[in-house]
Amino acid sequence: MRVLLVEDDDTLGQAVRDHALASGHAVDWMQTAEDAALAATSVSYGLILLDLRLPDGSGLDILAKLRLAKNPVPVIILTAHDQISDRIEGLNAGADDYLVKPFNLDELTARMLAVSRRYGGNSASVLHVGDLEVKITERNIQSPQGEITLSGREWAVLECLLHRSGAIVSKTQIEEALYAFGSEIESNTVEVYISRLRKKLGSNRISTVRGVGYKIEDKT
Repeated sequence: MRVLLVEDDDTLGQAVRDHALASGHAVDWMQTAEDAALAATSVSYGLILLDLRLPDGSGLDILAKLRLAKNPVPVIILTAHDQISDRIEGLNAGADDYLVKPFNLDELTARMLAVSRRYGGNSASVLHVGDLEVKITERNIQSPQGEITLSGREWAVLECLLHRSGAIVSKTQIEEALYAFGSEIESNTVEVYISRLRKKLGSNRISTVRGVGYKIEDKT
């Protein structure tokens, strides 16, 4: 998915960004409240990782404006504030989860996937696509013939389809999950990854709705 990372600390920001990129997510990293607010209102993100203390404002103000505008984007707060009152304030402002610094990057990844599943209307960590068992958190797929291995970007495309249960996902929505600001979008990238997924998962798993987008089939 496409993630907005709002963090002014260079070291932590780079670590989180690199870890998310390695997991197949596209990441836009902003270090000020002004840039973050502009990005959040310009792009449809799958998730926002939000620091509270920013050099030009508060992350809570950004969150409050998003919720006031009825923007339901999932938000995980990342902060050094470890007081219960601070956590309550963040959750009451509309955050979906909360991590206190320093935190384990693998735990962050697990929380990102969990929040994303809830937002997509499916809190299950294991899904079935026909006779395939897909463990989203572990990024593991088992077929009757054995384990299926996907690359980070193949997972990103598959999750984009799985998280929109029963819906047709447009090429633009998939591109937004794959690319961050400044990335050059190749015209046939989505088609390439859909083709790769079909070869690995089975040609009947993903259907094309001509002129509209793609849909995962037989998901339970």
